[in-house]
Amino acid sequence: MIVAFSITPLGVGEGVAEPVARAVQVVRDSGLPNRTDAMFTTVEGEWDEVMAVVKRAVDAVAKVAPRVSLVLKADLREGVTDGMTSKLESLERHLP
Repeated sequence: MIVAFSITPLGVGEGVAEPVARAVQVVRDSGLPNRTDAMFTTVEGEWDEVMAVVKRAVDAVAKVAPRVSLVLKADLREGVTDGMTSKLESLERHLP
């Protein structure tokens, strides 16, 4: 399973880097394959472990924000591992 998610702390003003960094650190500490870009953090693993990481990331932000928004998109495909890398490699092979 691959999950791309975005956590937005609300009620903390315009500077959200520190609260968001808390969430990213949770993901990085999880040991699961992950990638963070300007819009989403993507993590790959089994359902329970990925969802536990997402919950811990939300909880980390909730410690410093009175309200938290979560956007989540999931790709559930049984038997696929290393999907984050293989999807990109497949795409690259089709580009001119």
